[in-house]
Amino acid sequence: MDQVRRELGDCRRCKLCTGRKNIVFGSGNPRADLVFVGEGPGENEDLQGVPFVGAAGDLLTKMIGAMGFTRNDVYIANVVKCRPPGNRNPEPDEIAACEPFLRSQLLAIQPKVIVALGKFAAQTLLRDTTPITKMRGQWRAYEGIQLMPTFHPAYLLRNSAEKRKAWEDLQQVMKLFGKHPGSSA
Repeated sequence: MDQVRRELGDCRRCKLCTGRKNIVFGSGNPRADLVFVGEGPGENEDLQGVPFVGAAGDLLTKMIGAMGFTRNDVYIANVVKCRPPGNRNPEPDEIAACEPFLRSQLLAIQPKVIVALGKFAAQTLLRDTTPITKMRGQWRAYEGIQLMPTFHPAYLLRNSAEKRKAWEDLQQVMKLFGKHPGSSA
C-alpha cells in the first residue's frame, strides 16, 4: 500500500489538484477483508485528509459497527482522491486519472468483499452504467473480488426511507463473513 501511495505522490494528473487541501488516499486496515469505496472527498475529508469524516462518515461508522466491525477492521477509500469543487460529481477525466490508484489499492489489499457506496463507486468499479437503484443488493465481481453495491451514506441521510434497503445489502455481506445482525444501522 505504501508503494501505491508513493506512486500517487503529490498528484497533478487532473484539475482537481488545483483546489484541494489534501489528497484523501484512504484509511483503515491495509490487510482488511472488507473494503468500502465511496465517490470522493467532501470539505471535511479534504481538510482532514481522511475519507468519510463528516455526517456521511458518521453514518458509515454506524453502519460498519452494526455489521460487527470497526473502522480499524476495514479499509475505506474513494474513487477520486481529491475534492471536486462545490462537492459536484466527479467528471470522467477525473475518475480516469484516479481509477488506476483505486485499482492498485484494492489489488494490494485483496479483500474478500468490496462494498461500493453509491452510483459512482459501483459504476466505476463495475464499468456498468446501470442505476444504483437497480444494481444494489446484487452480488457482483471486481477483479475476482466479491462486490456489493449499495446506497451512499450521504444519499441515505437525504432519503432515510432507503436505509432499510441498504441494511439488507449489508446483511448479505455479514452473512458472507458469518456475522449475524443485531439491529439495523
